[in-house]
Amino acid sequence: MTQTLSVVVLFIAGMACLPWLVRWVQQRKGASGVSGAAAASKVLSAVAIGPQQRVVTVEVGPEHARTLLVLGVTAQHVSCLHTIPASSVPLPTVERHISFAQEIAQASALKETDA
Repeated sequence: MTQTLSVVVLFIAGMACLPWLVRWVQQRKGASGVSGAAAASKVLSAVAIGPQQRVVTVEVGPEHARTLLVLGVTAQHVSCLHTIPASSVPLPTVERHISFAQEIAQASALKETDA
């Protein structure tokens, strides 16, 4: 009876330590194992085409030679639809966000100058 009870207690203790062990292994693997290519890739957009089909735009490569990939992604397959050098893509312009109150003030100022 004591032997069976000790096995059960050890089993429960092992199960309680399992989440800690998994976290520890993930941290050790993450500190040493992330490759430069995986860290350098970035998903820019994803558009759903069907229930399990997407068109995904991914930016990959080292900082000095970035490339945009347009990928067709399904549940079974990933295919490259188009490749674009990132240097040929213009950077998006940053629009200045104006609050609603500022827009009303500008419109009122324009209206007063017209009158």
